[in-house]
Amino acid sequence: MSEYTPPIRRKNHGKGHSYVDAHGVKVPGVTTILSDGVPKPALMNWAARTTAEYAIDHWDDLAALPTSARLKELNGARFTDRDAAARRGTEVHGLAERVVDGEEVEVPEALAGHVDAYVDLCDRFRLEPVLVEFVVVSHAYGWAGTCDLVADFPTLGARLLCDIKTSRSGVFGETAWQLAGYRYADAYLDKAGHEQPMIEVDGCAVIHVRADGADLYPMTAGPDQLREFRYIQQVARACANARDYVGEVIVPPPLPLAG
Repeated sequence: MSEYTPPIRRKNHGKGHSYVDAHGVKVPGVTTILSDGVPKPALMNWAARTTAEYAIDHWDDLAALPTSARLKELNGARFTDRDAAARRGTEVHGLAERVVDGEEVEVPEALAGHVDAYVDLCDRFRLEPVLVEFVVVSHAYGWAGTCDLVADFPTLGARLLCDIKTSRSGVFGETAWQLAGYRYADAYLDKAGHEQPMIEVDGCAVIHVRADGADLYPMTAGPDQLREFRYIQQVARACANARDYVGEVIVPPPLPLAG
């Protein structure tokens, strides 16, 4: 069992969120574990490309700024792109679910294509939501996370745990570890914030939503991926604690006084 005391809850703050136990101790999130424990060589290329594209697209605006402000803008460009993608995913998911439930909603023009694509996928698979946007908790392994969707797919004869992705770059293999972390949690939080036994599923999938369509990708997220994710958790923990391995500077003893 983990060292965290139930109940564990999600805290929203600013642009992100975190998880804490009953004593306010921070509980690692599934996506944070992956971010800290998985090498991402492609991330360096993405950061450089995003910064360069931002500089080209905003050349005149940047030229009008003082040098220090220009540098600040460029340093933050990649985070602006990342945060916009994250917001798009959250908004698309929320809007689409409301549309699927038959609610009339006003969809921003910038998201209309994504929402239409998601709704079309739901219609094609006759998707029936079971749990939507819910927190999962692993007391056994010591992590928490927010899962997008568990749904029944009558056309497939299966209940799937799904993550919704809206990134332009598609679906990455490491999402399998994310899904395994959710799938093998001990509990999920109901709408009242109470823990319920984690719902069982037949498999996992990613719904990749774009402005021009949406696709369903099956993901291998079984016991082997759970074991790998636990290794990643150890790497993330070691990286976080590595600074503690450095001791204090050793000061040589004073030289003895001459005769």
